[in-house]
Amino acid sequence: MATSFLLLLHVFVLSSLPFSSSSSSATLSSLSKGSSLSVENPTHVLISPNNLFSSGFYPLGENAYGFAIWFTKPSSHGNHTLVWLANRNQPINGRLSRLSLLKNGNLILTDADQSILWATNTASLSSVQLLLLDNGNLILRTSDNVLLWQSFDSPTNTLLPQQPLTRHTQLVSSRSRTNYSSGLYKLFFDDDNVLRLVFDGPETSSIYWPDPWLSAENDGRSRYNDTRIAEFDLLGHFLSSDKLEFRAADYGAGPQRRLVLDFDGNLRLYSLKEETGDWVVSWQAKSKACRIHGACGLNGMCRYSAGFGRECSCLPGFRIRYPTDWSRGCEPEFNLSCNQSEENFTFLKVPNADSYGYDIQILLNYTLRRCMKTCLDSCDCKGFRHRFNQSSGVYDCNPKWVLRNGHWSPSLAEDLFVKVPQTPLNKDFLNKLDCSGTANMVQQLDRVYERRHENGLLTFLVWFAAAVGCFEVITICLVWCFLNRNGTHPDMGGGYIPVATGFKRFTYNELKEAARGFRDEVGRGGGGVVYKGELPDCRVAAIKRLREANQGEAEFLAEVSTIGRLNHMNLIEIWGYCAEGKHKLLVYEYMANGSLSDNLNSKTLDWDTRFQIAVGTAKGLAYLHEECLEWVLHCDIKPQNILLDSNYQPKVADFGLSKLLNRSGGGSSSSGGNDSSFSKIRGTRGYMAPEWIFNLPITSKVDVYSYGVVMLEMVTGKSPTSAGEMEQRRLIQWVREKVSTGAAMESRIEEIVDPVISGKYDVPKMQILVAVALKCVEEDKDARPSMTQVLEMLQYHESN
Repeated sequence: MATSFLLLLHVFVLSSLPFSSSSSSATLSSLSKGSSLSVENPTHVLISPNNLFSSGFYPLGENAYGFAIWFTKPSSHGNHTLVWLANRNQPINGRLSRLSLLKNGNLILTDADQSILWATNTASLSSVQLLLLDNGNLILRTSDNVLLWQSFDSPTNTLLPQQPLTRHTQLVSSRSRTNYSSGLYKLFFDDDNVLRLVFDGPETSSIYWPDPWLSAENDGRSRYNDTRIAEFDLLGHFLSSDKLEFRAADYGAGPQRRLVLDFDGNLRLYSLKEETGDWVVSWQAKSKACRIHGACGLNGMCRYSAGFGRECSCLPGFRIRYPTDWSRGCEPEFNLSCNQSEENFTFLKVPNADSYGYDIQILLNYTLRRCMKTCLDSCDCKGFRHRFNQSSGVYDCNPKWVLRNGHWSPSLAEDLFVKVPQTPLNKDFLNKLDCSGTANMVQQLDRVYERRHENGLLTFLVWFAAAVGCFEVITICLVWCFLNRNGTHPDMGGGYIPVATGFKRFTYNELKEAARGFRDEVGRGGGGVVYKGELPDCRVAAIKRLREANQGEAEFLAEVSTIGRLNHMNLIEIWGYCAEGKHKLLVYEYMANGSLSDNLNSKTLDWDTRFQIAVGTAKGLAYLHEECLEWVLHCDIKPQNILLDSNYQPKVADFGLSKLLNRSGGGSSSSGGNDSSFSKIRGTRGYMAPEWIFNLPITSKVDVYSYGVVMLEMVTGKSPTSAGEMEQRRLIQWVREKVSTGAAMESRIEEIVDPVISGKYDVPKMQILVAVALKCVEEDKDARPSMTQVLEMLQYHESN
């Protein structure tokens, strides 16, 4: 009897709660003339025929709603993914608001006071219906199939497959993750017919994609068209009239996709992983988040970390204007007056930093002292950038009349100098460069309605149900404690305890059964043996049994937790782990095409595929070295650790198992990462950097060296450990001697190219790949580029 009463009470309470989009059940397929949808009725939701999309009222804040379109199936976080919003800047009240299709054919959204906040401004004497199509397009259509209006013509921040972006439409970012009002970034066709990303801030506007220092032609775009149209298809192929073209990393039929101008200003293509409900990035416009303009406002400095994304701070001597809005930047804590003499000013150095744009002039071959003098002589100069120009061999000086787009990174080989008054407090200014703020701190919606008053009976029932629930929880806890004290609890070591990693913990017996007794070996290395297995959910997995399993469980879980936070399209995905006594195992996604080593001698790796493998591998390593929360050195880059998915996209494997370097540690950033000591030599003979042999400090440049060797092997088809025809000379020496002879470069390249692709490659791209690879294998680690620089060189030449 008590159970029945509680069940009825539970149903009554839930039915009395305010509308939640995730709990609504749709009963409508269309809306006809004279009909309306009410914000207070959770069943007033339109559903597409394929059940993929829903349209109705979506909560935007406290008692604030918007009329929206979203994916019907919730994401892995339980939230629905919005793709369109009618009234993003003017939310409606949670009571008495309606969407009405008037008898004159006009679709209007009215607030509680009957004021019209949004309308299609259409009219028709014929019968009209509001329909949600299978592709997510909401349309107004007459009975004779005349299209009066469609949501595809007024996108917000998202494009769906086959939804065109034209000269009349644009994408505008949201203000933050939870504030859907219009943000500061736009994607549109400019007057030159080029598709661009623009920061449109409160004080300034600037283009940041394509890179503004490149002409449209140098970036692979074309201005010679007047069509101005762009869209992407269901397979993930994007094509624009300005010749911009790209494909999703998981190109092909299957996943749902959406192209989003995110609140941080980056344009990203997302793909839905049906098995997990996660939206994963399959392409993005900007690989470096802090290169997006306006991230931290005037006098702000941007730094990227994988755990928190973009982080903002003020330059030394400045304080934030509005703590809730970094786009407003920072204001000085001092006064700069042109009436003061030079002796009253000094400069504070911010190493490894830059402030892009707003140069008063660009001065070549300027010493630091001369650059300081130039800035002191100019009242308009607020600071300057000083860097060594490797191409010219001299120092460049860039005095700036405003300090915007500040960016800090350990890989930046340049310094920013901030002009400040000469005071005793200057020595404390640098301590204020603390990246404690996040770039997504913005003001919430200004408009918040009062919550409607609940009746007294409902309040009593809610509190009564809560009291009963608390009593049950306390009872369960007491029983559990009693059982635990008497030793009847199960073995927690081998169960499914969720940890910080966010993926599954398997028992040893589960993985042994999945791998059929560890009989199907597919690879082995210094870290352990890899077996093919099938998990209980029918997913094919690669199960790695770690050889060095003498570490404690806490240490192993901490390392696994760190690896689990790494997420990049060119890194192998980890699904789970096992830590049971001496057994330490990792569970990865299985790559059907095997490794680069398995495919090097096959004809499946044509030139385009090899070049994409080079670019993708560089992306994965650049992420490990510079973009994730902790610097991760791989220490064993080789063809066996570069796996290929079904589309031959590369995924770096075995990352993070050798050594993790915390960013708070010491070391020189100029060396490409923190120095570290290792208890023994790691890596594979033939791919190891000289630092291992001569017991020198180990930095990220050891991975750069190994990457260069792998690229040379991919170009030549020759293993660095082979001899014979190269007369015992190592691969690097052989390639370097061949390309440095007096013959024409094209003929020299032809001599070293793998016969499998001979005559079937792009000569300029091949030349740059060989040149980049040879830079990577320099004996002096300081002469090697960083992986980010490698990626920039390859992508620049790829676009040209």
